[in-house]
Amino acid sequence: MKNFFLIILFLTFFTSCISTKKTTYFQGEPVSKSELYKLNNEPYRLQINDILFIDIKGSNPEIVAMFTSEGENTSGAAAKTQNLYFTGYSVDRHGNIRIPYLGDVNVLGYTEKEVREKIEQNLETFFKKPEQLFVTVKLAGINIVVTGEVGSPGSINLMQNQVSIIDAISNAGEITPFGNRENITIIRKTIDGVKKYSLDYTKIELFNSENFYLQPNDIVYVAPLKQKSWGTGTTGFQSFTTVVTILSFLVSSVLLVKNL
Repeated sequence: MKNFFLIILFLTFFTSCISTKKTTYFQGEPVSKSELYKLNNEPYRLQINDILFIDIKGSNPEIVAMFTSEGENTSGAAAKTQNLYFTGYSVDRHGNIRIPYLGDVNVLGYTEKEVREKIEQNLETFFKKPEQLFVTVKLAGINIVVTGEVGSPGSINLMQNQVSIIDAISNAGEITPFGNRENITIIRKTIDGVKKYSLDYTKIELFNSENFYLQPNDIVYVAPLKQKSWGTGTTGFQSFTTVVTILSFLVSSVLLVKNL
């Protein structure tokens, strides 16, 4: 009986604690891959429900005011960020945005640069000197949902041109000790349907992945390790304490039954 308990203690101790290899980020040496770098830096193409910030400037302020929302005059960067949901231009289910006096402008599948050029072309008829027209088109922040084994799961909106998987997880409070860093899932809704991708956060090859940069409205899911369901702890000492408690309970139960 004594040997049996020792074997159980030994096996549980070495299978329940989480190894350093499973919790260390970016292991290995980087390898240069120019083709993947080019792929990772391809411009994003707009999808349904994206929100655009559009700023129009020109030589005639009165005409410019025709195409400007009142909310865009809000002072302060923070206030503008909060109001973008109301003052920005949302891509509807048909792939259009509505601009005063221009009506519906289709932007689905376009890059920011292509949308800017399209708007400039449509506005030229309103200005005597179209060469003095200046249009800025940007995504109104990139919204990502991070859920699962992270410190602060939820929706994150980052005012950046690109958001990497590292940006998303860092802003979600990092991965908890029970998070599976070897299999992080990205769920992405595209024109072709819902797609899933897996990333290994422990390998340096992460930086060469075509999914290193996220897209707006991506969902990042960090699954739990099996140790969480066991409830034995993340370190050797925690696992040892848990196992000793369980064995003490078993021994006490056996002695109690014998004394009955």
